[in-house]
Amino acid sequence: MGDMLKGRVAVVTGAGNGLGRAHAIGFAAQGARVVVNDLGTSADGYGASHSDADQVVEQIRNAGGTAVANYASVAVEDGAKSIIQQAIEEFGRVDILINNAGIIRHQDIDVIKTEDWDLMIKTHLYGMMYCTRAATAYMKKQNYGRILCTSSHIGLGFPGQASYSTVKEGIVGFARSVAREMAKYNTTCNVLRPIAVWRGPGPKIKNPIYERNQPEDVAALATYLVSEAADHINGCIFEVYYGHVGIFVEPAPIAKVLEKDGHWTAEELAKAIPETLTAGRSREEFPFTLPDIFKMPPSNS
Repeated sequence: MGDMLKGRVAVVTGAGNGLGRAHAIGFAAQGARVVVNDLGTSADGYGASHSDADQVVEQIRNAGGTAVANYASVAVEDGAKSIIQQAIEEFGRVDILINNAGIIRHQDIDVIKTEDWDLMIKTHLYGMMYCTRAATAYMKKQNYGRILCTSSHIGLGFPGQASYSTVKEGIVGFARSVAREMAKYNTTCNVLRPIAVWRGPGPKIKNPIYERNQPEDVAALATYLVSEAADHINGCIFEVYYGHVGIFVEPAPIAKVLEKDGHWTAEELAKAIPETLTAGRSREEFPFTLPDIFKMPPSNS
């Protein structure tokens, strides 16, 4: 057992599997008392069960840590509020909030179902807001807090992922504003774009380089970012996977500028932009680079 989070109380949403599970176990191993929240739904948002949260709590307790289970849905206002309230009632405070709960549904833009879009927004964005709103009220009073939100490289834009991209980039904008608002209350808010194996639906990437990326590789950075040692880190976005930790430029810098003394006409821009700002670009090219892990060909093994 370590002591990086000794005396702290952590709430981890979506903690029954994957990243959330690794965070909860890692925090407890560093001395935090943890509220393990998980609705027990499938990765695409169907069903509910207590078993996922219960198993994580049991593992933490068997290792000598302290944890309690919570089964509320973050997408329901009263449910999200109850998660934070349980931390206060059980442990007297809330120091750490991990906004990790989420679902994913793959759909091309022309066939997105309204009910699926609504559920994605409710789970990721409303859920994050509900939990953060409740937690920051206490963090202001105690003048201390650590908030960490789970985004994704998919937020940068992937085919068939318009809804998931929307919520994951919404998380980034939300976190930036929370970081600036809460800084004077000794509270930070940061974002992870992690890469790790997961339990989600859809085709699995059969790639040994991908498969070696485990949630525990992400949890190590998360543990540091929610500790007192990371007091100076606020409003930052990190990329993290096996053996790799990177930080994104925030905000994105302007690469090139066109200027003239006066107003541009549409005709002038139609001539100038392809020769300057977008020179060499095509419809199929995009202004960001994916991590190499996404480019690896599938393994034949």
